[in-house]
Amino acid sequence: MTHPRNPGMPLDLEWALKQNINRSAIERRTAALPGRRTVKKQWQVAWLLRAVTCIDLTTLAGDDTPGNVRRLCAKARNPVRKDVLDALGAQDLGITVGAVCVYHEMIVPALDALNGSGIPVAAVSTGFPAGLTPFHLRVAEIEESVRAGAGEIDIVISRRHVLTGNWDELYDEVVRYRSACGEAHLKTILATGELGTLQNVYRASMVCMMAGADFIKTSTGKESVNATLPVSLVMARAIRDYAERTGWKVGFKPAGGIRTAKQSLDWLVLMKEELGDAWLCPELFRFGASGLLTDIERQLEHNATGRYAAMNHQPMA
Repeated sequence: MTHPRNPGMPLDLEWALKQNINRSAIERRTAALPGRRTVKKQWQVAWLLRAVTCIDLTTLAGDDTPGNVRRLCAKARNPVRKDVLDALGAQDLGITVGAVCVYHEMIVPALDALNGSGIPVAAVSTGFPAGLTPFHLRVAEIEESVRAGAGEIDIVISRRHVLTGNWDELYDEVVRYRSACGEAHLKTILATGELGTLQNVYRASMVCMMAGADFIKTSTGKESVNATLPVSLVMARAIRDYAERTGWKVGFKPAGGIRTAKQSLDWLVLMKEELGDAWLCPELFRFGASGLLTDIERQLEHNATGRYAAMNHQPMA
């Protein structure tokens, strides 16, 4: 990433806690969102290609091997088949995904496979996905991943700090994680499906940004409820409030459950309407996804040929 990093600020709980969230208004707004903009033909192609560049192509499975990570990285380098790009007139755009996201043990194979591509490796850390390992080990895990070459670190917060209102502890925790990251960018995963209320989502978002998060992220993808439009709207408005007060732009990453090209357009519209065009780039917006790319590529092929291909025409790895 080349975007200026969020330096954070002293914890201001009066500001962080004062915002009231109207759930019914949020849900009405997001229910209407998919119908507010219709993106067709060449404009749909452009939006879907932009979505591809904002994907953190992810594999977080217990049976990951260097071989399947290398195959995933090959897909990251060339996420859309050349014949499809040629047919769309997009062959010279240099389309790649935003990053490849893996566990610590797969950082080196990913780096080797991505060498020279400019695609960063993101590593999940801090006892992902639960974040309940001893604190010193969580910090050490970040430091180990940075030493191994990860350019981005996706950490999980201690949900108990949010659920019990220990905002000072949450702030101190994320400050320590930010310090351990060094030059690597910090994405804080809120695990919003486990925070209880949209009010908590807003407060946790604001406290993490005050602590220096470069991105705030909805979910690990392992919770029973992951990225939703209402949660994303609350987080986007927290980002907007933070930017208006401090001047610093913080990125947003919805993760988990976003699997279709249509869904990706809904989130891009949300970003455009709530935060503006500046957030429609991989420096400030990412999808945490694995299966999403397959459906986007399938939709792009339909735009190019008028036919929907079988899923095996867009293999992930």
